[in-house]
Amino acid sequence: MSSTAASVDTDGKGEAPIKRVAAASLIGSVVEWYDFFLYGTIAGLVFATQFFPTSDPTTGALLAFTTFAAGFVTRPLGGVIFGHLGDKLGRKPMLVVTMMIMGGATFCMGLLPTYETIGIAAPILLVALRMLQGIGLGGEWGGAVLLCVEHAPDHQRGWFSAWPQLGVPIGLLLSTLSVRGLGFLGDEALVQWAWRIPFLASIVLVGIGLFIRLRIDEPPAFKKVVREDERAGIPAFEALVKHPKATFLGMGARMSESVTFNIYNAFLVAYVATLALAPKVILDALIVAAVVGFAVILGAGALSDRIGRRPVFALGAGIALVTAFPIMWLVDTKDPLLITVAVVVGWAFAACTMFGAEGAFFAELFPTRVRYSGMSTVYQLGVLPSGAVAPVIGTSLLAAYSGASWPIAVYVMAMAAITLVSLAFLPETRWRDLDTEEITDTRVKEAVR
Repeated sequence: MSSTAASVDTDGKGEAPIKRVAAASLIGSVVEWYDFFLYGTIAGLVFATQFFPTSDPTTGALLAFTTFAAGFVTRPLGGVIFGHLGDKLGRKPMLVVTMMIMGGATFCMGLLPTYETIGIAAPILLVALRMLQGIGLGGEWGGAVLLCVEHAPDHQRGWFSAWPQLGVPIGLLLSTLSVRGLGFLGDEALVQWAWRIPFLASIVLVGIGLFIRLRIDEPPAFKKVVREDERAGIPAFEALVKHPKATFLGMGARMSESVTFNIYNAFLVAYVATLALAPKVILDALIVAAVVGFAVILGAGALSDRIGRRPVFALGAGIALVTAFPIMWLVDTKDPLLITVAVVVGWAFAACTMFGAEGAFFAELFPTRVRYSGMSTVYQLGVLPSGAVAPVIGTSLLAAYSGASWPIAVYVMAMAAITLVSLAFLPETRWRDLDTEEITDTRVKEAVR
């Protein structure tokens, strides 16, 4: 499709519609990831003492990160539930419901009594709300990306699918800035009460996100499936049975991106504390990484439209592989500037490069009738053995090896290797027609016309 055709297209793929869709997907994604990242940051700074005060510091950190992992455990459940409903009822209503679930859970976290007030009920309620966060995010991601992929001109699916992915660096930036700002109130205030403020404030973002998302339309590809009565009976089951290679290799490809994101974010927040450094050191580094990651995600999405999804994805995994040891060495110097460089390389360049390409890649692996369920399964099940347990594994490795950081680097490298092997066996999907599932030379000619 030429750029001229895209600008006047009347079937929903024109420039004006896709820009509105991209904006709606982005704002919703920002809300979801702000809430999710906020928990990870606060868990490393506050929850160990406020919700698990009877434990020694290492055990407290492990327990706090276990609750962090609880949100990942329920993400596949959200992916299955809302993937199924999204393939049956539509993408738009699922995005509204999942945002309300995530926003409501986050707001309630800000109201939670601590262990000192209600005892064991406090961590139990914390875990329950974290699990609701996971369900909301598990259902939201696939729908947000699909709105852009299925509305976008064929030769710009990578570019537009990168926009909802921007919710990650923006969400990280906003959550980190909010916690960083609370630092001016003092460490004691942060731990005692101020940590609640960003959780309660998230309700404002939810209101904005709902207002925007309610004004968008279903993508043409899904309308066609409904019109021709081709919706799958049980989409998730069909995705697994008829597309096992795409599903399981997709989960393998997910490993490095998920681990690098959470090792160089949530884990490092706690690790830097063990180096006797102030929290602002890692928080400032994450702010810089989030800003850089914004540009990297967009660049990776656009580049995937030119050279393919797999090469861009592999580039990010390759960066993660070769920089794992240098990154941990830089962190161990305790120099704030070098720590910032380390986080930017690992989080912004390695993880965000993969993240920028994966939205369109995972969507293009599946036909429209099971696309929401298929890509949600890949993304959310793939996070269980990777990002969900990354902070816990990192903390356990520190304890097992007397605080040495080299096992963390080995762990990151192993996950990068799994991703590269998985990518080698997956097809390139850049020129795949979302309706026919065919790849033709004509499409290549139209895209470069």
